[in-house]
Amino acid sequence: MPRVQSINQNLLPDALPDFRSLGVTLRVVLLVNGMALLVALAQAASWPDIAQHMLAISALLQPVLLSSLLLLFALNSLLARIPYQQGAAAVLLLTGLVTLAIYQLGGELYAPLNEHGHFHPARNALLGSAAAALLLAYFRLRAQALSPALHKARLQALQARIRPHFLFNSINAVLGIVRADPKRAETALQDMSDLFRMAMAHDGALVPARQEVALARQYLDLEQLRLGERLKVNWHTEDMPDDALLPPLMLQPLLENAVYHGIEPQTEGGVIDIKLYRSGKEMHLEMYNSRQEQGSHHVGNKMALTNIRERLALQFDLEARYTAETGKDFYRVHIMLPYVQEKAP
Repeated sequence: MPRVQSINQNLLPDALPDFRSLGVTLRVVLLVNGMALLVALAQAASWPDIAQHMLAISALLQPVLLSSLLLLFALNSLLARIPYQQGAAAVLLLTGLVTLAIYQLGGELYAPLNEHGHFHPARNALLGSAAAALLLAYFRLRAQALSPALHKARLQALQARIRPHFLFNSINAVLGIVRADPKRAETALQDMSDLFRMAMAHDGALVPARQEVALARQYLDLEQLRLGERLKVNWHTEDMPDDALLPPLMLQPLLENAVYHGIEPQTEGGVIDIKLYRSGKEMHLEMYNSRQEQGSHHVGNKMALTNIRERLALQFDLEARYTAETGKDFYRVHIMLPYVQEKAP
């Protein structure tokens, strides 16, 4: 069985932040500029002085910040493979060296060496390293605040909750065919077993997309037992990469929402279209279902959709996006998340 990545991987203490994450980059930019603003406020004697001091600080700060982020982005994979203490030391050293290099390249723009000797270059290199240390401490404290134990419990609570009505309906459907078609009833019970085993077994680890699709098909087979030809499903997975990883039980609650709130209330039934594909460095999941505008006997509580949004935010931060569109006679969900590859055994 290939090793899969944990949904808690960005939340563990003693781990460097993912410098390729958009969320981490935005936080670094905002925090660094916030620290610069505080320094400008401390140095200013009047309101107009704040802007002048901020411009003077930014002349060195912004090139250092941009260069450091680009280098950390490029070295992210290497830094992730070494122990935390060594990685943190490497980040501090790199930031100090970048600050020193840009200061020297700026020449007279920053400070003439013949006036202050080597004090200013050394001071700014130390300040750059100190700022990096504060940021690493922030990310470490953030990881500890979002402790693995707390997140494991929260993620288990956020795992797609298979509603009790599905269990009862599935059992009744199986009982209805157990004498007429025992082989099909046996297959349905096996599908139920697989579905509930998956719901209870996973603690948040990413799973292969093909496994998610197989489980979703088993779920739809169970629903087809009672809905029959009223439930029509179209799968479009020809462009889905074989090595893509997804959060577990992401498809099932979306499908259950589509069946329960979209297809079941319609006397003549309806159709569900599921499309999984890769576009560049993103995985896309699109799901469409027909619906009845008026007279639905089910009022959606949005629990499944809220669950998925929160799970995606916990796992991928700002890298994942979720949109939902409701039309007169349809409902469409579009999820975009980073393309995470399954590691070779």
